[in-house]
Amino acid sequence: MSYLKRQSKQRAPQSAPIPGSSQVANSAGGFAWAVDDWARLRRFLILGSEGGSYYAGEWKLTRENAEAVERCLAADGARAVAEIVEVSDAGRAPKNDPAIFALAMAAGAGDEQTRKAALDALPRVCRTATHLFQFANFVEGFRGWGRSLRRAVGSWYAARSPDSLAYQAVKYRQREGMTHRDVLRLAHPADRVSAGNPTLELTDEHRRVFEWIARGGPVEGLPRIVEGFTLVQSAETPARAAELIREYGLPREAVSSEHLASREVWEALLEDMPMTALVRNLATMTRLGVLAPASAAKEKVLSQLGDGERIRKARIHPIALLAALRTYAAGQGVRGHHSWLPVAQIVDALDAAFYTAFENVEPAGKRIMLALDVSGSMNGGSVAGVPNLSPRDASAALALVTAASESESETVGFFAGKRGWKSGRPSRWAGREDGLTPLAISPRQRLDDVVRTVSDLPFGGTDCALPMLYALAREREIDTFVIYTDSETWAGSIHPAQALADYRRASGIAARLVVVGMVSNGFSIADPNDPGMLDVVGFDTATPQLVSDFARGAL
Repeated sequence: MSYLKRQSKQRAPQSAPIPGSSQVANSAGGFAWAVDDWARLRRFLILGSEGGSYYAGEWKLTRENAEAVERCLAADGARAVAEIVEVSDAGRAPKNDPAIFALAMAAGAGDEQTRKAALDALPRVCRTATHLFQFANFVEGFRGWGRSLRRAVGSWYAARSPDSLAYQAVKYRQREGMTHRDVLRLAHPADRVSAGNPTLELTDEHRRVFEWIARGGPVEGLPRIVEGFTLVQSAETPARAAELIREYGLPREAVSSEHLASREVWEALLEDMPMTALVRNLATMTRLGVLAPASAAKEKVLSQLGDGERIRKARIHPIALLAALRTYAAGQGVRGHHSWLPVAQIVDALDAAFYTAFENVEPAGKRIMLALDVSGSMNGGSVAGVPNLSPRDASAALALVTAASESESETVGFFAGKRGWKSGRPSRWAGREDGLTPLAISPRQRLDDVVRTVSDLPFGGTDCALPMLYALAREREIDTFVIYTDSETWAGSIHPAQALADYRRASGIAARLVVVGMVSNGFSIADPNDPGMLDVVGFDTATPQLVSDFARGAL
């Protein structure tokens, strides 16, 4: 028996911890490092837990993340609330739901200062009535409707102009099983706001809007959008509905469902359609003939999708654009039965908008290997709850953002062993012995094509040491390895951190490692004690720039 092999700090199988390290067992039976609670908080805020992961169902993953949020709130409530606000307000996450949930937890915390900070942050995190309804649903699980909560919700309404308040009432009439009437009855803004915040003044027009929300009735003296809403609800023809949409600037939600099958109505809606609604309704407008290859409407859409400032101001997240691209290019919805013929220019515009939605990335100018974990566990669950968007697929799209800015990057996909297989195929795949495949993908390809390429790769167990072993065996000169993974590694005979150390010694290159976490679990293959390793969150809009900064030594 080789005693050194059994206890070496330089080489240990991933099924056992590195001797003397602080590694813990991951969900796959291997060992990795546990991320701290603050890293777990950021992963949850950006990636959420909707859909779960390969190893943890949605309920289990949410519970684990909630416990990490609780610990952060207990350790430093002000910092935790600041993290929640920063991620939400900057539009760094695909969905706002995790931030709203975490803010509701903070609003129900035991510490009074934490509760106050959370309630003060309510308008910055809950920017629409939909967000407010979600918060109201969540917060009831953590506290009662005391005076401070009523005052904060009342201030959310009172801080808006009467016109803005009326728009919220018309556009977001009911969400999450709640209505404005429900929330107003709980908050009583007319009775509490002035006493709690002297800088807010409820005007008679505010009170008339509140009265209309609660009881309906005459619209005289109310903002024009309320009059338009009542008229369009009773419009007898699509032509009349389209006329009212243009006259009053009405959103889609104000229109009765019977008229939403009309091309004429959608042409009117498109004239002043917000960016988020535009991206969500491209398929509908194409199916109804509004968007066609030679149409003026198509040119308008292309102009808006090409407007980077507009995309950033609207907080359109890259995931939303990627999801829209995949659905629109497919010509058929994931859940529905509708189909359409995609307009090629719009597909290309969505592809370009995906890159625009990230921050401008300053190239590192280094030799970078982008390594995609295509093992079986990366095919489980979904990113931000987007149907059929697995961490495996999403990592391919995210890697292209770095590839587009770095002239000396190469991309590989890896899994453990040559006995990988394709989903649904009974036959074995006779591939490379190390399970690593150089990928001939390029930013010049469309995103949906690249994602399809990665989806079609065979998959097996997880060995996150393979990129470093591959580079070492083939004498590749790499300055920074960027591994997109869930860190559920278990199958290798050496840990990724040890493989990186071997590569550094053999090559003489002080190579760095960036671990891009694609699942909101609690593990990372990055050694927290090694300054040459960095753990970041996948699909944080700031991640590509962080990768670049770290690669060139700016962090």
